[in-house]
Amino acid sequence: MNDTAMDVAPAPADTWPDELFELLRTHKVRQVAYVPDAGHSRLIRRCQADPAIRAVSLTTEEEGIALMLGAWLGGERSVLLMQSSGVGNCVNMLSLGILHRTPMPMLVTMRGDFGEFNPAQMPMGQATQAVLEAMGTLVCRADHAADIAPTADATLRMAFNTFRPTATLIGQRVLGAKTFGKE
Repeated sequence: MNDTAMDVAPAPADTWPDELFELLRTHKVRQVAYVPDAGHSRLIRRCQADPAIRAVSLTTEEEGIALMLGAWLGGERSVLLMQSSGVGNCVNMLSLGILHRTPMPMLVTMRGDFGEFNPAQMPMGQATQAVLEAMGTLVCRADHAADIAPTADATLRMAFNTFRPTATLIGQRVLGAKTFGKE
């Protein structure tokens, strides 16, 4: 058995990052905070290339919560892109969205989910939805590429209409997983 990681191909419908980008524009999102993540890489590049969107690279995910609060106070809409492992970094800061009635939509790529090879990703991956919900975040999940854009649209609408944190979890089944196996 060879212990090198092999990539398992993501779902064939890979237009969802472009669909998410169009949704951000439709919902008039002007700031996108992110910690670099392979699952969001195409969406991040699209945001960086658009002069109407300010793409802000973060050193840690909880900075994105502060950015969303500041953007809202300044009259702009924002979104936080992160991986599920970063949700644990945001727990304390998520209370700000409830306390200050601030829309805080998050698009979260999952790890520790379908076919995960890295045991360190499992605890937070398995707890992501429960942790977000415990902090008052409305959570929707998309496990198929065709469901990502409509789910994210619902998440954005809920955030901006109810003034609270929301999240779309993009399942690892869509993103593809790495496994240890034979070559």
